[in-house]
Amino acid sequence: MDEVFRALADPTRRSLLDELFKADGQSLTTLEKRLPMTRFGVMKHLRVLEEAGLVVTKRRGREKLHFLNPVPIRLVHDRWVSKYAGPWAAALSELKTNLEGATMEKVFEVWIRTTPERLWEAIADSEIRKQYSFNPPPDLEGEFATSETVEEEPPRRLVQTLKALWSPEVASYPATTITYEIEPRGDMCQLRVTHSGLTESMSDEIWGGWPMILSSLKSLLETGESLNLQIPQEAIDQWRAEKGAAGTAA
Repeated sequence: MDEVFRALADPTRRSLLDELFKADGQSLTTLEKRLPMTRFGVMKHLRVLEEAGLVVTKRRGREKLHFLNPVPIRLVHDRWVSKYAGPWAAALSELKTNLEGATMEKVFEVWIRTTPERLWEAIADSEIRKQYSFNPPPDLEGEFATSETVEEEPPRRLVQTLKALWSPEVASYPATTITYEIEPRGDMCQLRVTHSGLTESMSDEIWGGWPMILSSLKSLLETGESLNLQIPQEAIDQWRAEKGAAGTAA
């Protein structure tokens, strides 16, 4: 947590995060043009943000692209804010507003004190996943979303498709792809989640829940208790109403 607070304390680093919020996946050259400082200065600030986990990088050809990673901010929220604000705070957090403006790809990272095998089981086993994810009521399971595994290399890499169905709007979107990558480091594992196949027209409902889900997964594996994420009842009621209206129209 100290690294996160130290990184956020500097206005230049906050400006870099603002730039990545406006347009994720930028190169060093692009970011350098947006700030009144030398290339070396931008590199130094990006390194601090990477060390804090607030920025993650990914190679694309010869370019090294930088992505905003909101998971550490989510963990700060869950540690201090949620205990005072009540269970609904996680679902309605203002952090959601910082995730608007979907691009072609979103990257999220979290460090978890666990083994690669245990982490793999948690993301690959649908029953365990229910313990830390948002889950619809039992009568609606399979109707909110469907997924399919297209690649797996246990315990290091899992690729799945996601077809969202929980509203007419998201049901009109094509399936997206989620890639889980596990990298062991001592007694910890780095989990990187890359959500690709996104377009700017897609609602952030498709990918905006990742910070909460990954925080909940971390809590489950490290403490035995998840964050008990809940789909807002009004969203479930709306889905049922829309489903009923569609059935009547048919």
